[in-house]
Amino acid sequence: MSAGTRSRQQRAEEPGQAREPEGARAAHHRAAPVHTDPAEVPLETALLALADPVRRTLVRELAAAGDWERPCGSFDVPVTKATLSRHFAVLREAGLLEQRDAGPKRFNRLRRPEFEARFPGLLGLVLREDDAVAGGKR
Repeated sequence: MSAGTRSRQQRAEEPGQAREPEGARAAHHRAAPVHTDPAEVPLETALLALADPVRRTLVRELAAAGDWERPCGSFDVPVTKATLSRHFAVLREAGLLEQRDAGPKRFNRLRRPEFEARFPGLLGLVLREDDAVAGGKR
């Protein structure tokens, strides 16, 4: 029997494998996202995160929404789900985004106060620049 066709119970019985407690149900949820503390983010990481137009769109839409209102699937951006997931990861790594799972959905919060404490005015500049471009002012 190959490793791919063995049951979870058979794999758990192998040496070095963790076992579930009797009667416990395994949680089949995706791993919780890792959040970077904005205080630990280098300036270069923050600038790279904000350099991408898709990520700026995500940040702008999150800035306009209330905390925890926007699930990942609610953003209308021209990228695949996998690419969108990567954009969210870059924003998390830059300390801009916090995510939490609620059932099958993952909700987002812009960490504006924390990010502003680390990089005063940077997020405001990016959001104002996006407003100016949208209004035709350059």
